[in-house]
Amino acid sequence: MPFSAPPPASGERYALSASLDNARHLSSLLRAVHFQDHATCFATASGLRVTVEDAKCIQANAFIQAEIFQEFSVQEESVMFRISLSVLLDCLTIFGTSSLPGTSTALRMCYRGYGYPLMLFLEEGGVVTVCKINTQEPEELLDFDFCSTKVVNKIILQSEGLREAFAELDMTSEVLQITMSPDKPYFRLSTFGNAGSAHLDYPRDSDLMEAFHCNQTQTNRYKISLLKPSTKALALSCKVSIRTDAQGFLSLQYMIRNEDGQICFVEYYCCPDENITEAEL
Repeated sequence: MPFSAPPPASGERYALSASLDNARHLSSLLRAVHFQDHATCFATASGLRVTVEDAKCIQANAFIQAEIFQEFSVQEESVMFRISLSVLLDCLTIFGTSSLPGTSTALRMCYRGYGYPLMLFLEEGGVVTVCKINTQEPEELLDFDFCSTKVVNKIILQSEGLREAFAELDMTSEVLQITMSPDKPYFRLSTFGNAGSAHLDYPRDSDLMEAFHCNQTQTNRYKISLLKPSTKALALSCKVSIRTDAQGFLSLQYMIRNEDGQICFVEYYCCPDENITEAEL
């Protein structure tokens, strides 16, 4: 549905402007990283990144490429602001979360620059709602320095495999232990809950395993309370890339295909809870 909201007034310049035929494409991705009230938005010519952090231990990034939008324009090299993610999601779903068949909420999003609100024009069934959301000074974000050259181990799984694991493992455990190895058990998830220890192994030739690149044996533990928010992205995804670096930092990158078949990514970075010695294994 083409958006019919009025264009900006003559001479008015927006640092960021974007439009979507279906606002649900954006809201579903933002819900996948909504575990804190505030987020930092970072826009460049290649698209929009929305970052959420908690306790300086976990960071989530939703990447929405410029091609997903029907229009996407950034007038500066980069545009950055902090915003209430809770309020933004409330506005994006102001017409409800489930539209009638054949209808969708069209979105036009505009931001004039530092100190200005983010403006949303939402249209459904000929009704236009205008929302202005105050923006804030962006805070300094964690840099996990997780570049591909520092990755020690990487596997790609079909998401259903990880969804089954999270359903089967004992989530009364405080930690999830992840073992990645070029030798058996290859990829193992372990919990230590009220019912005792539980292990789930994936052979490297499993039908669920799409890629297996492990250079050395690593075993690290991560707080389940930090990983739980990522299950929102897992539920939407079709594939997940699991990577670790030499320090045991974990990257979970979820590939999400929207209703139109377009691909977006949500990535979680998580600090290891503790180092595991050989004597503990």
